[in-house]
Amino acid sequence: MDTQQISAPSRVPSSGVVHINIRLTDGFSIISNRLSQHRGMSLLAIGLGTHIQSLPAGRRIGVKALAAIFPESEARIAAALRELEHHGFLRRIRERVQGGRMTTRTESYNHPEAAAGRAGAEAEETSAAAPAPAPAPAAPAPAPEPPVREAVPEPAPSPEREFAPEPAPEPEPEPAPEREFAPAPAPAPEPRLVPVPTAPKPPLPPLPFPRRPSAALFDEATRLLAGLRVSAPLFTLSEVDVERLTPGVAAWLERGMRPDAVRVALTDDPPVPLRHPAKLVRHRLVALLPPPLPAAVPVVPLQNCDDCDRAFRSSVPGCCGECREVWAYAAEPCLLDA
Repeated sequence: MDTQQISAPSRVPSSGVVHINIRLTDGFSIISNRLSQHRGMSLLAIGLGTHIQSLPAGRRIGVKALAAIFPESEARIAAALRELEHHGFLRRIRERVQGGRMTTRTESYNHPEAAAGRAGAEAEETSAAAPAPAPAPAAPAPAPEPPVREAVPEPAPSPEREFAPEPAPEPEPEPAPEREFAPAPAPAPEPRLVPVPTAPKPPLPPLPFPRRPSAALFDEATRLLAGLRVSAPLFTLSEVDVERLTPGVAAWLERGMRPDAVRVALTDDPPVPLRHPAKLVRHRLVALLPPPLPAAVPVVPLQNCDDCDRAFRSSVPGCCGECREVWAYAAEPCLLDA
């Protein structure tokens, strides 16, 4: 009977954490799992909150005081305190002490939701305990009038029923002759709206023009238009056409287009037969105009922080963002009040 059962499962888990707990009689604190297992805070904030809840009432928990105990920097400690305030485990209250001096009292909560509910219940009890205004005296109700009995007329004797003769049956109507439905006429075709040959033509859209014209830009555009016949013999332009189309090509070059890309966009896949090359080039210069280049984003220079000597981007020298937050958080003394 005392033989050990080898097949019995072990109570110790095969993986994960194994707790070796010893009953404590002194030197311990009760910490809620709402803090120790919080999923929305960093491990530094959880550890700092656990340390604060284990301190006795009245112990200072300012940024300077905590940085003197732990190896973390003042910036990381200040960020952890802000996390605890954001999730309700810490609360900073400004109050006036003796001598007219303003100080900051810090309250630590192990159950923020229950503390908020208790504060709301106390506020409701305070409002309910306030004396209610006395109700106005009600006006006396008028005395009821005696009911008046109305004379009910006696029902007249009903005459004997007279049975009328049954009506003669009506003759059935003759069926109407069937109508022959003729097919609906087909709708007449809508007239085609063809403009009259003598109608005025709409004006052509204006040719693009460079925003900052220069002689070098116009010379490059002129050489490009005059050389189109070398790569595409169909696009042989006259001297007048080259002068008229030069501003449009200059606008393309000003917007960052390379001359080879402009040449391909103007001469690629022409219609057959090509009767007016100058008109086709003008249409493509207007319809295919590329957008202007985006403005260059200014580069913010690097500065060295006066406190921690770390690099940060700013137009003026001074302290980085974390050091400014540390000074703003640690500007006033913090006290812990349970």
